[in-house]
Amino acid sequence: MASKKTLNAKNLEALGAPRLAELLLEISAGDAAAKRHLRLALAGSVGTPEVAQEVRKRLATIAKSRSFVDWQKKAVLIKDLETQLGAIVDRVAPSEPSEGLDLLWRFLGLASSIFERCDDSSGRVADVFYFALRKLGPIAESARVSSDSLADKAYEALIANNYGQYDGLIEILTPALGAEGLSHLKARMTELSNTPVQRPPDAERRVVAVGMSGPMYADEIAEGARVRRVQLALQDIADAQGDVDAFIAQYDEATQKVPKIAANIAQRLIAAGRAQEALATIEAAEHRHHDWHWPDFDWEDARIAALDGVGRGEDAQAARWSCFQRALSAPHLKAYLKRLDDDLEAEEQALNQALRHPMPLQALSFLINWPDLDGAARLVIERADEMDGDCYYILGPAAEALASRSPLAATLLLRAMIDFTLEETRASRYKHAARHLETCAHLAGAIKDFGAFETHAYYDARIRDKHRRKPSFYRLIQ
Repeated sequence: MASKKTLNAKNLEALGAPRLAELLLEISAGDAAAKRHLRLALAGSVGTPEVAQEVRKRLATIAKSRSFVDWQKKAVLIKDLETQLGAIVDRVAPSEPSEGLDLLWRFLGLASSIFERCDDSSGRVADVFYFALRKLGPIAESARVSSDSLADKAYEALIANNYGQYDGLIEILTPALGAEGLSHLKARMTELSNTPVQRPPDAERRVVAVGMSGPMYADEIAEGARVRRVQLALQDIADAQGDVDAFIAQYDEATQKVPKIAANIAQRLIAAGRAQEALATIEAAEHRHHDWHWPDFDWEDARIAALDGVGRGEDAQAARWSCFQRALSAPHLKAYLKRLDDDLEAEEQALNQALRHPMPLQALSFLINWPDLDGAARLVIERADEMDGDCYYILGPAAEALASRSPLAATLLLRAMIDFTLEETRASRYKHAARHLETCAHLAGAIKDFGAFETHAYYDARIRDKHRRKPSFYRLIQ
């Protein structure tokens, strides 16, 4: 049975309302956030309009603030924003969706001014606004505002999207906008596309930066931003309307040949049942294929899908195999083998191919994760001198995975990390090198034959002698 002094709801209720009220006032003294929370609770006891009024007042105050928010104050700001957003989404919107929608727009409108005065390198503030944006669609549907009015609000938001806070807005609002709203928004964006930023007289142009090609003017930057926003919006509208040709029209002929752009276009053509056009788009891309060139997976995957779409299954298989050969891509190998009914002989051929791959660490990572631990051990033993000890993020997990299967291979990986650390005098890694050396001693008892490699006793003695003048390391292994 819990003590009566335990902090829980039942014990606090026993104090009675008057005493709890006194304690809340005492606790909230000097704590602005707590006071705002209490005021919202009081407003909620009166009714939704009162909650909305409290939120509206607070949003107005935040909008007027100009003080810089450093890392010490950021948590308080985030808590404040989350409190206001919670009140909008959970208290106002369910009973008054139109009011909730208006408040949510006002909330999202705070983003630019807040980002201007806050270091959000952690992305925590952006996460609050991203969450708010995701709530906009369902609340807009519940509010049943006119499609044109909603489209106008979306337009205003998109042209003020200085920090990416409205990225994805069109997709989120599509169900609420409907066909009419999307058409209205498209018309407004098209009109904006035909309204370039006016260039002032040369004497009045303002230089805002200097780049490699010379001065950069405010009107040029504004014009570039207008073009990008219009293009992105019209692309999103085209996707929402299922209009592939409108999406393609946002790119000029040269841009359509950029591999990643060609892939985006091809994927949409395939979804629209136009695989032959998709393949033509992909093949027209300016893609240079070399024997060991790392694949552009977006382009490769779109090409594979297009080849399948036009019935060229063998060519699609060849493309999957090529991706595997060059990058040891497990997803492409799995897709390749699946179409061969998981042919064991083909899988063995692929694993042998990995052993000969020109990038040994890529091969090691692939074999460990496939998994083919025997193959990974063989790779390490045969190509021990190619194991880069600086890549601890690959070698460390691999050594752990191989410890019981092949203690010799695990030892060689640990030695590679130890040697790199000591040869390069990476003092910050000395404690890890000492731990690796201890692990090597433990694994030595399970190794029956070191073959062409040094025994642990010889390696340990050599390391101690060679690096005896590194006292910060030497103390760790005594």
